Amino acid sequence: MKNEMFRSEPDYSVNSGTPVETAEELKDFERKMGKGVVNKWTYKPFRILGRLLAPKPDTTGITIRDEKNVGRGVLIIKPNKQKAAGALFIIHGGGYVVGHYKDVLGYACETARDLGVVVVSPGYALGPEEPFPAGLNQIHEAWHWLQKESGSLNIDPTKIVIGGISAGGGMAASIVQRLHDEGGIQPSGQLLIYPMLDDRVATKKDLDDPPHKVWNNKNNRFGWTSYLGHEPGKDVKPYSSPGRRENLDGFPATWIGVGTADLFLDENREYHEKLQDAGVNVTYVEVKGAIHAFEGAETQMGKDFNKSKIDFLKDHIS
Repeated sequence: MKNEMFRSEPDYSVNSGTPVETAEELKDFERKMGKGVVNKWTYKPFRILGRLLAPKPDTTGITIRDEKNVGRGVLIIKPNKQKAAGALFIIHGGGYVVGHYKDVLGYACETARDLGVVVVSPGYALGPEEPFPAGLNQIHEAWHWLQKESGSLNIDPTKIVIGGISAGGGMAASIVQRLHDEGGIQPSGQLLIYPMLDDRVATKKDLDDPPHKVWNNKNNRFGWTSYLGHEPGKDVKPYSSPGRRENLDGFPATWIGVGTADLFLDENREYHEKLQDAGVNVTYVEVKGAIHAFEGAETQMGKDFNKSKIDFLKDHIS
């Protein structure tokens, strides 16, 4: 990529345990985001604040439909001028404990408008109240509902990319694994945006000290414990911790993007390497000095990161 802060291969001089200086153009964003503490006392207030503080998206040229009776709810964001044959099925983040399917509405509207593509955002159950497999089962239900309704939405069911942000990226990887094993129509690609993939990272106490912004390893431990229904690092059920899977043969083309100042750096690299070893077509983007959720800042780095995602989508929804 042209931006010198971007790499298509890992920079092994740094890892998740390395104190990485935040990129200069992200310093203001870093101060704004701070270091939130997500635990058993704060996760419920975070859910409320997330909904109250969510910015209102630009819905110009967009039609939005809310299918509340499908799974935990499904938003269908449809451009007035539909150009692409496929769709983007995008899953929200929140560490498996916070977040809502309307959180991605701004990104969904922008993507739908720019690409002329239908975007679908499913909701899912969260821990600790409803641990695995409740959330994944609801994503599974939403996927099959979309397959059934693809004709009415003017979508080619064979050209749907499954994507997700942070924990949503982990959920995306999980549902892609499950669909692969079940057979039937497969996603045309997976878009994994700094995905939360491997519960074993939360057991590494040496990662508690590096100052990972937005999402640190103490938050991570609470998120995984809540989602799994037990402490991380123990035996897990299939699809609950997608980064643990070794055999990724036959998986769809994949985009993975992460910053070098992100807690999830190592697990994202490892998943990228497993996919490559399996012969999967992988686009990997590593951004020097980028913190978790950095593309939310109005910076050139964020714009370039988003452009890479758009380029991948163009190739797999048309």
